[in-house]
Amino acid sequence: MKRNATAIWTGTIKEGQGHLTTQSTVLNETQYSFNSRFAEGVGTNPEELLAAAHAGCFTMKLSLDLTEAGFTPEKLETQSLITLENGKITKSELILQATVDGIDNDQFQKIATGAKDNCPVSNAFSFEITLSATLHT
Repeated sequence: MKRNATAIWTGTIKEGQGHLTTQSTVLNETQYSFNSRFAEGVGTNPEELLAAAHAGCFTMKLSLDLTEAGFTPEKLETQSLITLENGKITKSELILQATVDGIDNDQFQKIATGAKDNCPVSNAFSFEITLSATLHT
């Protein structure tokens, strides 16, 4: 499987602007700029897209792993916080709120940690990945 996205940029880094389009067109000429990346401008940015990819991938992997262990997740909600420091992405913090009936916290934490360590997006990253997982029953 291969997926693609295209970035187009015009102008200088601070005054210029760009847009992103994904193969599925979920992003379709979606604006990004210096301000959307480093200030509070309208549009997306690479770190936000990495956060979405990591949260989505981890959550799907966790659903798979819980299902294979015999549990049906009622709700899995994951936030990924991507840290950019001194021009380098240094960390993804996964914050999970989960409702899964019939599982004890120790088993849940083990499965969640395995999903963090083995989802394809986690495996693509070379920076620190942390997980804070809260189980609601």
